[in-house]
Amino acid sequence: MPDKSSAKANVEVVWHDSHVTRLMRWEKFKTKGLTVLFTGFSGSGKSTLAALVEERLVESDINAYLLDGDNLRHGINSGLTFSQADREENIRRAGEVARLFADSGVVALLSLVSPFSKDRDQIRLSHNNSGLKFIEVYVSTSIEVCETRDSKGMYKKARRGEILDFTGISSPYEPPRNPELEVDLDSMEKLEGACHQVVELIEKAREVNEL
Repeated sequence: MPDKSSAKANVEVVWHDSHVTRLMRWEKFKTKGLTVLFTGFSGSGKSTLAALVEERLVESDINAYLLDGDNLRHGINSGLTFSQADREENIRRAGEVARLFADSGVVALLSLVSPFSKDRDQIRLSHNNSGLKFIEVYVSTSIEVCETRDSKGMYKKARRGEILDFTGISSPYEPPRNPELEVDLDSMEKLEGACHQVVELIEKAREVNEL
């Protein structure tokens, strides 16, 4: 069931139904789609974790795809700036792309800082309205640890005031209230264990996901 709730009222825009339903597609390819959102500070390890989860799922013959926030800014979100409005639009678009992937039967692994609860909640609502499973993974690595992993020098620039509205420094991060999973990757030795937890959540969600 597509999510039409966010569409603006426009008599010229009409939803065009496919001849192939979700049920037909999922049964044909023996798959079940859903989205996992990895959220946390820059440098928290969320993209590293998401990439490892993708690898483990594909090794288990589960179709999965990593949608990394930085990568999306090279394509579908390339025209967006880092203003507040554009950051919200960046997250909205990323969530919609993930929802389409999930609808097609893919496990979409979405890695975004996504600092504000309302933006993350909107992605969840979009999936719920479409009858798709959504899992939120909060990578709660502290800002102090993240700054030590500043390979791009972003935190240093933010501290010097060269980057405005940088999450954790000059812009707030609102931790998820009720994530399906919280993991702290203050040490990358915890990565494999965290990956196992995420994969386990995905497998359980796929077991109960109705076609």
